[in-house]
Amino acid sequence: MKGSKILLPAIILLLSISCPSLLPAQNTKADKEAEKKAHIRDMVESQTYDFIAQTAIPTTGRTRQITPDYDLQVSKTAVVSYLPYYGRAYSAPMDPTQSVGQFTSKDFDYKIDPAKKGGWNIQIKPKDNREVQQLFLSIQESGYASLQVLYTNRQPISFNGYIKALKPKKSK
Repeated sequence: MKGSKILLPAIILLLSISCPSLLPAQNTKADKEAEKKAHIRDMVESQTYDFIAQTAIPTTGRTRQITPDYDLQVSKTAVVSYLPYYGRAYSAPMDPTQSVGQFTSKDFDYKIDPAKKGGWNIQIKPKDNREVQQLFLSIQESGYASLQVLYTNRQPISFNGYIKALKPKKSK
């Protein structure tokens, strides 16, 4: 009985000392998450971000891990795609040296809708590209994203990755 009378106040004292030191760390983490979500929201709403593809998922075949060099840059003036293509073509390309996943569109429709569980669903329809019909981009509040590209004469392909702030590429 004597031991529990001494032990209980010691535990309370220990908890009161240690708990306040844990609270600021948790608030800092929550603040950082809220700040990141706000930054992602600002990028999506201002239509200036870069989708970095990490995984290519063809309609048929195996999923492929790809280098971070492949991306889709979205701005108010242009959509610049540098993405690989793995899949079946239903007709021969006009220029076999040009990849179908590499294009620039300066005339496009951009539609953004809030997703049901947070995040955004974005639909991009290039008007000046014959091969690409639509791009569907689903972005989560955390920054993770998935992209589906629908082609006119090819199987669709999907990509998983994340978005980051758009930085102009260095000219060579």
